[in-house]
Amino acid sequence: MSIADIYGPDRSGISFELFPPKTEKGEAALYRHVAQLMEFQPDFITCTYGAGGSTQSKTLEIVERVKKQFDVPVASHLTCVGSTVDQLRDYLNRAKEAGVDFIVALRGDPPQGEEKFVAVEGGLRYANELVELIRSEFPNFGIAVAGYPEKHQEAPSAEVDLENLKRKVDAGGDVVLTQLFYENKNFYEFQKRYDAIGISAPLIPGILPVTNLAQIQRITALCGAVLPESFVSELSKKDDEEWQFQAGVDFATQQVKQLLNDGARGVHFYVLNKSQATSAVLRGIRG
Repeated sequence: MSIADIYGPDRSGISFELFPPKTEKGEAALYRHVAQLMEFQPDFITCTYGAGGSTQSKTLEIVERVKKQFDVPVASHLTCVGSTVDQLRDYLNRAKEAGVDFIVALRGDPPQGEEKFVAVEGGLRYANELVELIRSEFPNFGIAVAGYPEKHQEAPSAEVDLENLKRKVDAGGDVVLTQLFYENKNFYEFQKRYDAIGISAPLIPGILPVTNLAQIQRITALCGAVLPESFVSELSKKDDEEWQFQAGVDFATQQVKQLLNDGARGVHFYVLNKSQATSAVLRGIRG
């Protein structure tokens, strides 16, 4: 099955995103959480890597083990940051040897301490160039690319941002996974503009269930996502971990229910290497 086929007219695809833990204890916990998430029969699991490629090898170790241990398709993130084309080819060859099924192709954020992305000599400047490389030289990989319902922070306008996305899909992107968001109306407006510009790849909402107000305020400040005032007010009622966890789960459950009822073709969950919140959301949807 190709990555696009996961999101057919009669089925909703589910995927989970991990990141490489920094410690052996964190890695052991990661696999325990993945085991819990397998209850929901995900269609694939993705793994990011650190800025500038600092955890690339660990990423491949994780996805290779996840695929072998849990018999589920896996995707590795790949960015243009700090890599020449030859280095990108080397990584793609290693990913192929590790049994990776899909690549999440991204330009990538500037390394810590740098304000702007600058391609290295012999590297690539844009995600669509990375997609072109994968499609032409590694055609067996399915390719996911990123979309931004509330606009990428570096884009001068929503229109330019959408044109950039279309270039990625036209270059060979099979599926678009969105940045996290908390206002469904923003996703619906994005979907309308997405359809109007002629992009046909499945558009899959990215969801991060909130478990802690301070944490999500930091995350949304970095990526430019909007937190509804009513949601912040609900989370703020009690400075209590259990309260905020449950408020976040309730919000995400209703958010995902609405998205699926309104025709979303699947959901990509940012699980932050834990299973409890996403599991609670998925059980709530089933109920």
